[in-house]
Amino acid sequence: MAKVLYNEITVKKTVTMDGDPYLVLSNSIAKKDRQKASNNVRMKNLRSGNVIERTFHQSDVLEDAYLEKNTIKYLYTNRGESWFCALDNPKDRFSLPTDVVGNMPKFVVDNSEVEALLFEDTIMSVNIPIKVELKVKEAADAVKGNTSSGATKEAILVTGYTVQVPQFINVGDIVAVNTESGDYTERVEKA
Repeated sequence: MAKVLYNEITVKKTVTMDGDPYLVLSNSIAKKDRQKASNNVRMKNLRSGNVIERTFHQSDVLEDAYLEKNTIKYLYTNRGESWFCALDNPKDRFSLPTDVVGNMPKFVVDNSEVEALLFEDTIMSVNIPIKVELKVKEAADAVKGNTSSGATKEAILVTGYTVQVPQFINVGDIVAVNTESGDYTERVEKA
């Protein structure tokens, strides 16, 4: 295992601490008068999802967390259980808990390939793109006279996710949605 010094614990770095993998969300190295430098770090435990803050000093040494990326197939979600299978073997099915899957079912269509992040052969999280393109399944008609700039309406996407969209979006249109904020970003294709 590669050693990680206190000043190498930077944003997007994955490290192992107390047997768990952590993703560094933010860090700032500070040196106060006559004191040794320290690194104030905010990091997320990839196993539990908890975000913690820690201060590391020059004497602190962590280990690199070797995370493996693997493509798996998302099958469906039913009653809060999300089911997946191996790409090369559809019979090799397994479910993942909500804390590992996150909000992925809102933005990913059934039978799609997704990227899984593994640590010591255990799936820690499922990665989805920041922007996804989904078809509009249901949308109310635009209200006449209510076409002022910024007017929105509710639309239901093929995944069942409900999003606010501009008045000009219709059933069958393909729209782009930001998966981090859950907001509509643009119309990709007109029906």
